[in-house]
Amino acid sequence: MRSKFIKAISLAAVMALAAGCSNKAEPVKAEPPSSNNNVNLTEKEVKPIEAEEPKEQVKPLPLDSLAKKYKAKTPKQWGERVDGIKISLNTTDKVIALTFDACGGAGSNGYDEELISFLVEQQIPATLFINYRWIDANKDTFMKLSSNPLFEIENHGYQHKPLSMNGKSVYGIKGTKDAAEIMEEVLLNTEKIEKLTGRKPRFFRPGTAYGDEVAVSLVRELGQEVVGYNVLGDAGATYNKNQIRESCLKAMPGSIILLHMNHPEKQTFEGIKLVIPELKQKGFKFVKLSAYELK
Repeated sequence: MRSKFIKAISLAAVMALAAGCSNKAEPVKAEPPSSNNNVNLTEKEVKPIEAEEPKEQVKPLPLDSLAKKYKAKTPKQWGERVDGIKISLNTTDKVIALTFDACGGAGSNGYDEELISFLVEQQIPATLFINYRWIDANKDTFMKLSSNPLFEIENHGYQHKPLSMNGKSVYGIKGTKDAAEIMEEVLLNTEKIEKLTGRKPRFFRPGTAYGDEVAVSLVRELGQEVVGYNVLGDAGATYNKNQIRESCLKAMPGSIILLHMNHPEKQTFEGIKLVIPELKQKGFKFVKLSAYELK
């Protein structure tokens, strides 16, 4: 099954180049890429064709090779700030990147419309890390968000798993168990986002923001940077509005603030509404992650 998945995703990747939160696992539903070349010609129908100039071929992503390459690697680090995870913008400019996670799954498919409407009204750009399951539950909303130039859509994984090479858990959520499962977690949602928006994600945030340094390196080879944070904005949507305000006021030039947009019943909107005017008064501007290099 795993081998079939890797081959299917490898083909999908080639085609693409050419042209808080639930721990409930869902079965992988990797659909084989469609093809327009499945026409069976009889011997009489086959006609000779003139030779054409060779066309440049797009090399497939070596997913089988990557799985083998990383199989023997043993991680030594585990956490939110392991080697390779980007936690801030590489600048001294007085800018802040607001990032909002939509984790998906049971109890986590909500949409904080007041929060997003406030960002739109205030013309505040933000980076939205969206999970596969949240997209399925909120497809119309997702399409509206992806068409708004204030926002950039990034990858929050397939089943919202911590990024592990050996199945480590955190907060009761079991991580990916090996290289192949890491690729499932990253690439299934990459394919979904690209198919719906026409844009391939540049950044990946694992479920819970936890990972190990070997898994982070693998994701980089898949073409995405793993992004964490250096300001815990709402603690998985558990902070009240005053705690959110106090936390966000700790932001420094280049800070990445981690918040959530999938729990309208919580106080993320109220906290953001309180703190944004104060941050503006301090001279801060707001940017998307893609506006700067990360470190």
